[in-house]
Order: sequence, then C-alpha cells, then structure tokens
Amino acid sequence: MGPIELNGSSPNTWELQRNPGLTRTSRRHTRRTYRRSLHLALAFIVFLASTNTARAQAKFDHFSTGFELDGAHAVVDCARCHAGGAFVLTDASCSSCHVQSGLVHATWKPVDHVATEGECSNCHNTSNWLLAGNVDHASLTGSCGACHDGTTVTGKPPTHISSSDSCDDCHTTSGWIPATFDHSDITGNCASCHDGVKATGKGVEHISTTDTCEACHSPTLWAPADRVDHTQVVAACAACHDGNVATGKNIEHINSADTCNDCHTTTAWIPATFDHSGITGNCASCHDGVQATGKDVSHINTTDACESCHNPALWAPADSVDHTQVNGACDSCHDGFVATGKNIDHINTTDTCDACHNSTAWAPADSVDHTQVNGACDSCHDGLVATGKNIDHINTTDTCDACHSSTAWAPADSVDHTQVIGACGTCHNGTIATGKHPTHIQSSDTCDDCHTTVAWIPASCHDGITATGKSPTHINTTNVCEDCHNPTLWAPADSVDHTQVIGACGTCHNGSIATGKHPTHIQSSDTCDDCHTTVAWIPATFDHKSPAHILTTNVCEDCHSTTVWMPATNVDHTQVLGSCSSCHNGTTATGKTPGHFVTSLDCNVCHDPTAWLPHTFMHTGLIYEPMDHRANLLCTSCHQSNSQAVNWPFPAYQPDCAACHANDFDRKGRHIGGENGTVSQNRDCSGGGTGCHRVSDSQF
Repeated sequence: MGPIELNGSSPNTWELQRNPGLTRTSRRHTRRTYRRSLHLALAFIVFLASTNTARAQAKFDHFSTGFELDGAHAVVDCARCHAGGAFVLTDASCSSCHVQSGLVHATWKPVDHVATEGECSNCHNTSNWLLAGNVDHASLTGSCGACHDGTTVTGKPPTHISSSDSCDDCHTTSGWIPATFDHSDITGNCASCHDGVKATGKGVEHISTTDTCEACHSPTLWAPADRVDHTQVVAACAACHDGNVATGKNIEHINSADTCNDCHTTTAWIPATFDHSGITGNCASCHDGVQATGKDVSHINTTDACESCHNPALWAPADSVDHTQVNGACDSCHDGFVATGKNIDHINTTDTCDACHNSTAWAPADSVDHTQVNGACDSCHDGLVATGKNIDHINTTDTCDACHSSTAWAPADSVDHTQVIGACGTCHNGTIATGKHPTHIQSSDTCDDCHTTVAWIPASCHDGITATGKSPTHINTTNVCEDCHNPTLWAPADSVDHTQVIGACGTCHNGSIATGKHPTHIQSSDTCDDCHTTVAWIPATFDHKSPAHILTTNVCEDCHSTTVWMPATNVDHTQVLGSCSSCHNGTTATGKTPGHFVTSLDCNVCHDPTAWLPHTFMHTGLIYEPMDHRANLLCTSCHQSNSQAVNWPFPAYQPDCAACHANDFDRKGRHIGGENGTVSQNRDCSGGGTGCHRVSDSQF
C-alpha cells in the first residue's frame, strides 16, 4: 500500500475529479469505499509506527540530545518530529512543531489563544497541553482584561470594588493578594470600599463625621489625615477640640460658654470674630488691655462697665454714653475737643453742664440753674436771649434779681426799692401797687417821708416833729408804736410787745416803771427771762442745770430724785436733747468699743435707749433689705472692712443685685432681652422690689 498524502488531494477527490459523470449514488458509494480504505490504512500505519517507535526509543537515549522525551512527547513517533528522516539539527523549540504551517503536524495555538510572544513551555507542560501549569505574564502581549474576563480566566468577582483600572494597576502576576491600590481610576466614593468590610473603615475612635473619607484623607497615605474638612464633621467643635483629640481652649482663653465656631473659623484660630453672647463675665474681665483691647490713655474717665456705652458688635464709635458711668465733671469731656462743648452763642456760665442740661439731650435745657450763670441778669434777659422786661414793667434798673427769683419769674419775690426809678407815687397809686387807703391822714404823696421800703408800718411820723413822738420817760423800745399803742387812744398802752423792748428786763421791771421782784421772791441773780416768759410771770421755768449738764429738758424729776440730787437715778432719754454721741463719747457716757463697726451713724440708728443689745439695723437706702437675705448674711459678708464701705464683687452694677450676683445670671427664663439679654439689662433682679426674684426666697 503506497503512502497517503495527508496534505494533498485524497484519492476520493481525485476519482471524483477524474470521472465527473458518476451518478450521485455512485459518488456516495465511492466515498464510503474510500473512508473504509483510509481507516484500515491509518490503523495499519499506527500499528507499524508504534511498533517501530517503541523499538527505536527502547534502543535510543533521547535525553543525551539535551531534549528529554517526557509526558506526551514520550509516545510520539520519531518521524513526527524528525520529518524526512532528519535526526540532526532538529529545532527543539515548541514553535518549530506546534505551528500551523510547520512540517510536523502538531497541535498549534488556536485562534482564540491569548496573545503571547513567548514559548509554549512558558505556560504549558508536556503532560497536559490544555491545562497550563503556569502563566508567564511577561510573555503576554495583551491587557489583563483580555484574559481575566471571568470566562477565559478568573475576572473581577461581584464584590470587587467599582473601578476602571486594569488588573496590573493594583495586582501583580504573583498573586491577587496583596494588592497595591491605585485610587486614581476609582469611580465610587471612598466609603463604597472603606466600610470596614471591603477595606479599612472608620475605627471606633474616629471623630464623628460623614463618610466622605477623601475630605480629610489622601489615597496615598491614610494616616495622618492631610487636613480636616470641617463641613464633613458631625457634632459640636468641642467633641474634638477638647485638648485631647484636637487643640482645645488654652488656659489663657477668656471665660466663655460659646462653642468654637461662634468666634473662630475652620480655616484658622486667628483672627477670630468674637461673639459676646455667651460671655459670662463683664466686659472689663477681658477688655483690660492685656487679654483684649482695653481703655486707652485718651479714654474719658469712666467706670469699667464697657457695655454701658459700647456694643459687642462694633467697639467704636460708642453707641451712646451712659453718663452714670462717667467719673468727673461734664467739662472734663464736653470741652469742644473730646465731646461737644459750649458754642460761641452759649450764655456766660460755669462749666457745670448738668446744672441745666441732662445726659439724654442738650436741648432743650431742663432748667437754668442761675447759680451757675456768670454776669448780670440782663446779659440774658434782654428780650432776645431770654425773656426781658415787658412794656408794662415798672421803671427800674436792669438788675432783675433784685426783685425776681430764678425759680419763677412772677410774682416777684419782693421789690428792691433801691432799683426803682421815679417817685413812690408812680407805682403806689392804688392800681400798680398799694396806695394810700381812705383813712390815711392827709398828706402829700411822698410816701417815703414817713414810710420805709421795708414795710408800711411802722411809719416814721411820730418822731416828735411830724407828730407826737416818744417822751423822754418812754421805755427804751423800737419805733414800732403800734405794737403797744392803738391809734384811737395813745395812753395807756394796750399791751407791751417785749420783742420791741430794748434792754434788760430789770430796766423796766424795777418796781417803779413796771412790776419787779416781790419781797418773797427767791434770792437769785438771774434776769427775769431766765425763768419767766413775756406772756405771764407764772408758771416759771427754773433752770437748775450747771453749764456741764447734758442737754435736756427741764423735767428734773425724770432723772433725779428729791431725796438726793446726785447721782441721777436713771436717764430718761426722751428728755435728752441732741444726738446720742453728745453724751456717749466714752467720757460723759459709754461710747463705742474698739471693735465697734466703723460708722458715722448715730447710736439710735441701731440701738435703743433701753439697752445696747440686742441691736437692729435696716438699710433704708436700698429697695431691698440685705438683712432679710436668703443667705442669712453677716454684716461683714458685705462690709468686709467692718466699716460702711461695701466690697462689691461687681462694682459696675452697684447697688443693684447684679453687683453681687452677676455670675448667677442665667439667660433662661423671662428676662429683659430674652435669651440675648445682658447682665446690665437685668441688673435689678428684684424688679425694683415689685416682683421677679425676692432676696428672702431660698430658691431666689
């Protein structure tokens, strides 16, 4: 049987070509005959080849050639590789046989084989061609995804993170894990992987934030965080900025209940925009020139209650000036430089502004304190600057204050006749001023011939010239005749007005001119008025007291007994005249002990005349009574120097409750200003004594 050409035309094909006239049935028969013959021939060839190969391989040591026959190569006929009987210089590479166009008919790479450039042995072994024992990725020419697509070989599992990266961006050819992750082509956000399951997530100590990891962390290095994006932080600033997790308030930070972001930004601590709403102290506790801007050297002289004039939103200019907090006189500011002063049209006065103006508005002036006005009245009261004399005014000089007061213009207090111009009758005509009444004696109209400008009576007519006057024997008196005489009957006198008598009692009461001391009168060098009054001789009030006697009434028996004059049996303080200290000075009577409360108040403000103790004291100058305080205070709780001086913890608010309780202020509740109210607005906790808090209430 001749050789069969495997690469040429088969005999069957040749027979069909040579006899194209064969019927379809003949052709089918011919094909079946050909196949049977081919199968028999092939079976015989394989039998002979295996027999010959076995003989040849049994006799030849192929290992000595450097190419060991193992695996499937061990059973391959020599002629399969050594085509044409060529045993020398046979190419040992896989591709010399396993190629479609080679001389040797061996399995070649199929069309769907992965793209490679290396030898087959880089991946395959001789035992099992289809199962690659190892893949040399260096020989591959395509991308990872060309193989790792989940069909050809393992691809990304369903739980793989969403990514457009190729495998080798993160993985190596040695193994899938560990992977070096390239975040550049990740299409999802960090939390889609970093959830604590797929990849490291937030630990239990992580600060409270959203899940946007990339807001703070970088994909290159997880820790430490590059920055903190505060927009992603959930919770208050202090949850982190407590001095442990992150920087907190330092020991020099001002005392405040504010959260960090009330004043600071997330960009930097400084500069800060300050929110005063949560400050618990007064302004001066910070604005002292050290912690925060304080009063400069050119600041007007005031207390330290900054909030009385300034607001926390804008320091300058001041909103208003609370003049109750200003120390010093008005002109220390209102001098035309620091603050508005007197303009050139201002009347001539001292610089005591508050004598006329109030601190609310300059004009109109509340009143004019004429004691502060310099110059004569008519420098203002000229009818232009201020009201002047009207056309009906009597003819006078311009010395207004000779008749008028600065309290009220009319009626005039009095008439200073020295300032009146003209004769008396120009005014005293019965119309403008009182004139002569119908019963007046006949006379000319020159009033001042008899009368004075002080009063109509007494009149100086009975001077012994114009009319009968006092005789030489008349007792020594003033010239007010009518105080003793009547105009109907000159003598005897109706009465004696002793206030008009000049001289001692004895000049009249000598037993001749008037009744004197009778024979049974006690021996005394006293003058009559030492014991008697001008109303009647009896009763007489006798003054036994020596010059050193304490100042009392003359009810001797209230203190002395009739048995023995000295010492006094007791002191009836109701009869004592004068202050307690006039006796209780430590000499005349018991005075204050060395440890006594230092005060200028008199004894009876606290003590009563029955006994020194117990003593009581009420604070009359306050709208509340500190002694009725819920804290059961001692005097020295407030008067720490044992004197009337009070040591106020917050003196800017004295004498209101906030002067002690400024730090107790809680914005919760119905306060003035609501939750934005200030201590200054609510400084009087007792509401003027009409409600709100009560000092005697233990719950305040």
